[in-house]
This record gives sequence, C-alpha cells and structure tokens, in this order.
Amino acid sequence: MRPPAPAAPPKTAPIPAGQRTARLAVFASGNGSNLQALLDATATGELAAQVGLVVVNHLHAKAIARAQAARVPVCVLPWSPPPGQLAAADSRRAWEQQLCEAVQAAGADLVVLAGWDRLLTGPLLRAYPQKIINLHPALPGALPGLRAIERAHRAFAQGGPAWTGAMVHRVTPEVDAGEVIAFEAIALVAGEPLAELEARVHAVEHRLLVRAVALELAAAGGEGPIRQQW
Repeated sequence: MRPPAPAAPPKTAPIPAGQRTARLAVFASGNGSNLQALLDATATGELAAQVGLVVVNHLHAKAIARAQAARVPVCVLPWSPPPGQLAAADSRRAWEQQLCEAVQAAGADLVVLAGWDRLLTGPLLRAYPQKIINLHPALPGALPGLRAIERAHRAFAQGGPAWTGAMVHRVTPEVDAGEVIAFEAIALVAGEPLAELEARVHAVEHRLLVRAVALELAAAGGEGPIRQQW
C-alpha cells in the first residue's frame, strides 16, 4: 500500500529579539550530519533554539569536530559493557548518571538523539520524561534498532516493502517504539546502490529533525501537542 502523500511542512520563524531561546542537548555517535543540521538551523534562526551541549560516546566521532567548530561545549563519554551481567548493569547505570548530570548542568530543555547508537534505560529517562526525542531512519513500527537503512535496502531487493522512511519519536525503554512526533515516507528504487539510498534518507533526516524539534518547542511553549507527517 502506498503511504499517503506528504503535506507541505510549516515554516519556522526567526527568533524574536529578547526571547529566551530553548537549549538543546544533542547526542551523536558518528559523523554528526544530523547534529550539523541542527547547528545550522539554530545559527540562521530557522530554529528558535540553541545547542547548549553535544554529547558523544565515541572518541573519534566526527561530531566532536562539528561541535568544536560551532563553539558548542562537548562532553565525550564512551561506554562499553564490562564482562559479567551484574558488572555491566552497574557500569551502565553509572555511565547514564554521568550523561544525566552533564545534561542537567547544561540547562537543557530538550534532549535530541541525532544518530546515537546506545540505548538509554535509566537516570536520563527519569530526569527528562517526555523530553528526549530520537531520530530513526525507518517508518513507525518498522525496522527498530541499528542498520535500518541497510535492512530496508536488503529486504526490498528480496521482494519486500517498496517504502522506507525516517521518523522522530519520543524515547522510551523499548527500542524505537515511543510516540511518533513526525515521519516521512521514502520510496525505494530498484537497483539503487545502498550508498545512494543512504544519502537520500540522510537528506530527509536533516530537514525532518529540524522540523520535529520546532514542533516540540512550539508544543512546550503552550500551543499544545502537534504531530505531523510530511
């Protein structure tokens, strides 16, 4: 079944003079192109917010250099599970507590997972209920977890669904299953190389994430919940 045609997205307005801008804590694990989309949108005033903190969990992630170039504070906190189930659980709790303290110290109003590859299960979810959103390269209810673009590409080549997409949703302990804020469908093309599909999906992700953050900030400002498909 063909997904419904996307509606025209709303435009965000520049930040009014003297208005307090919302502060974002952006989590990124790799290249940071979605982080860059947010940095660009806040710099131009397209998005009425500022990135107050970038959190990265890999020492050599390009997201670090992007944050530094924008003069945004960066918190680098790697984590890998140690041997043993109990030790891993204790280590994860301590690591997530560090994440939580960093976000709180930055005075963040909204936490945005923009290409983040670790589950959040503890202190941060409790400290920021309904205030953590995640970008995932798939349609709602489809392909939770890592490598979603690759999996959609492979499934299509084997006769599977002819559509994939991108969505922004609230973060819950269940992987990629929280309330959907915004999504966009993307048609798959027969014979298209994976790299080309990835580029198309990333282009959608960049604009979708900026718009979803704008919707969340508008809702937090008293305009009520807004959910939209593009």
